Amino acid sequence: MRITVIEHEADAGLGFLADWLSGAGVACEIVRPYLGEAVPERAADGLIVLGGEAAAWEDEQYPWLPATRDLIRGCVEAGVPTLGICLGAQLMTLACGGAVERGEHGLEVGATEVVPLPAAGADPLFTGLAPSPAVQYHRDAITRLPAGAVPLATGDPYPNQAYRLGENAWAVQFHPEATPEIFAGWTAGSADRLTDLGHPVEELNAQVKEAGERLVAAWKPLAERFATAVQTA
Repeated sequence: MRITVIEHEADAGLGFLADWLSGAGVACEIVRPYLGEAVPERAADGLIVLGGEAAAWEDEQYPWLPATRDLIRGCVEAGVPTLGICLGAQLMTLACGGAVERGEHGLEVGATEVVPLPAAGADPLFTGLAPSPAVQYHRDAITRLPAGAVPLATGDPYPNQAYRLGENAWAVQFHPEATPEIFAGWTAGSADRLTDLGHPVEELNAQVKEAGERLVAAWKPLAERFATAVQTA
C-alpha cells in the first residue's frame, strides 16, 4: 500500500512518520511541488499533506496550493484515508468549507498540551489518547470547522487542534511528525524573530527535547492506526 505525501518545503518532511509508517507496512511517495513536481489529481491508497510556512490561502506565492486543496477535497469525498498536518490541516479546512485566519493569539510554538475530546474515544486514530504534548509552530488558526466535522482534540489558546471529516479524513493543527531535531532546525531559522516575540529559542528546543519520549508514546500509535486505515479502506 502506498501513501501520496505532499511536502511543501525541504525542512518540513515526514520526520517520525517515515519510520512509523514504513514499520507499519506502508510506503510513502513524496511529491515536492516547491521543486516543480506536479500535484497529482488523485492520491495513491492514502494521502498526507504536510506543513510549511505558507498560509493556506497564499496561492500567488505558492501556486500549487489550489491543486493541493482540490486533491484533498477529492480524497475526502472519495473516502481515501487522508491526514492533514498543520498547513495540511488548514488546507483541508478551506477545501471542505471551513475557515482559516491569522490567529488572534499570535504564534503558537513549542511543546504544548493537546487534550482529547469525548469523540476521540471512538475515533479510529485518536482512541486511547490521553492529554499529551504536541509540537506546535503556527500563526494561523482553524476558526470554523467544515460542516459535519467531528472535533477530536483541543488546546489553549487555539481550540481546534484535531478533527475528523467523514470516515477517513483527519486534520491535526500540531506536528506529530516533528522530531526534536526538526523542530530545532525550524527555530534556528527564525531565532531572532522568536526571541523578539518572547519565545527564547533555547527554552523552546529544551522543552521539545524533554517531551521526546511522550511525543513518541502519543503519536506513534496515531501513525500506525493511520497506516491501518490505509490498508483497510
